[in-house]
Amino acid sequence: MTSLSVNINKVATLRNSRGDNMPNLLEVAKDLQVFGAQGITIHPRPDQRHIRYSDARNLPQVLTTEYNIEGNPIPKFIELVLDVMPTQVTLVPDAEDALTSNSGWDTIKHKDYLKKIIDQFKAKGIRTSIFLDPEISMVEAALDTGTDRIELYTENYAKTFNINKEEAIAPYIAAAEKSRQLGIGLNAGHDLSLENLSYFAQNIPDLLEVSIGHALICESLYLGFENVVPMYLQRLTN
Repeated sequence: MTSLSVNINKVATLRNSRGDNMPNLLEVAKDLQVFGAQGITIHPRPDQRHIRYSDARNLPQVLTTEYNIEGNPIPKFIELVLDVMPTQVTLVPDAEDALTSNSGWDTIKHKDYLKKIIDQFKAKGIRTSIFLDPEISMVEAALDTGTDRIELYTENYAKTFNINKEEAIAPYIAAAEKSRQLGIGLNAGHDLSLENLSYFAQNIPDLLEVSIGHALICESLYLGFENVVPMYLQRLTN
């Protein structure tokens, strides 16, 4: 079964907008797990405009499921991950001023750089994943970095899903098949939603985990976390 990890960045954004502790990030993380989330994802950025480094260190107090920390592996991020020791670290090549993640790694160009970082995390028993566009050459080169998993960047799928879903998913199927052949675990995330998740999960072989934040938080404004999390789980099993 594909696991659902909920990205709580947007909860932190709402909290930070008023400068206090409402909503309480730790309570939200705890409740999401009660409602069925099988993991919690955060993506701290250098300016800490949503998730703060202190949040990353405090969350283990309430986590009973998997803990995934995403980010660009600058020295401060590497130090944070090695201190917190999450279940998984997902390496994302976003610029420091990026509004959101917008591309995957060039695993050919950055192979040696990624391998050096991944070796540090794996030596501490932290599962590693690399954020990738659905390109066969990038998946093949990921093998040489030593990563445990890749996370397919699904924004293009989400954007074109309502235009031609068969065409939208085709490169993801090919990338997933290649990762299976190479023995690399497969995650996916970015702009997946209640509308497009079922079709994705039904067509991607051996999908281990999806990380979903923005759409899930937006849908929960109308329906509530307690209802939305089971709705996502249902779409992952059909």
